[in-house]
Amino acid sequence: MRILLIGYGKMGKTIEQMALAKGHQIAGTIDHTNADTLQNYSPANTDVAIEFTHPEAAFGNISYCLKQGIPVVSGSTGWLDRYSEAAALCQENKGAFFYASNYSVGVNLFFHFNEYIASKMQAYKEYSVSIREIHHLQKVDKPSGTGITTAEGILASYPTLQSWAADDDSDKSKLNIISEREPDVVGTHIVTYESEVDKIELGHIAHSRAGFAEGALMAAEWLKDRQGVYGMKDMLNL
Repeated sequence: MRILLIGYGKMGKTIEQMALAKGHQIAGTIDHTNADTLQNYSPANTDVAIEFTHPEAAFGNISYCLKQGIPVVSGSTGWLDRYSEAAALCQENKGAFFYASNYSVGVNLFFHFNEYIASKMQAYKEYSVSIREIHHLQKVDKPSGTGITTAEGILASYPTLQSWAADDDSDKSKLNIISEREPDVVGTHIVTYESEVDKIELGHIAHSRAGFAEGALMAAEWLKDRQGVYGMKDMLNL
């Protein structure tokens, strides 16, 4: 496939290496230095776009691709207040849009197990639940998109919790997400259920970005010849 990389940071470069190794072509690469060249791409020279950029740029990039008829895979976080607009734009243009806050297969299995455990633990009121996410110092958004997705999986089974809160455990009606930033941490997410007598934890620790890049490339291959809005649950049949 001819793949357009929108966002050419660490993730974009890793995806590029994997894509070339699998025999794909790179239609082009776009970052903040040449953002205006996005208009040069269309289905005539691009089969799919993989978009990993900043929150302020993500929606514009995604909407351009959908309007042009370029299938787009996005992993940008911090822009999800406009996700419903992107989904509507995809349907309106009969396009293909794949979004995930995290493309690691392991993380998405973690999401699946997290939802299952929450559905069981909610019956045991003696256990309080919290989330901790740890990332590298360059991580812009807090909490992480993966942390928010983890929270949503728990909230679906906890009617007593109204929403999640960022680094605030003072309101017991909200699920606290603790965000920590440390050097050289790819991504760690831990869900803790704690009572006076014991603690239960479910966690995922990423050792490298390779798992994220591999999943994004897999999504781009899977999206080919499809139409509609998709996520990792669709691709992994979870």
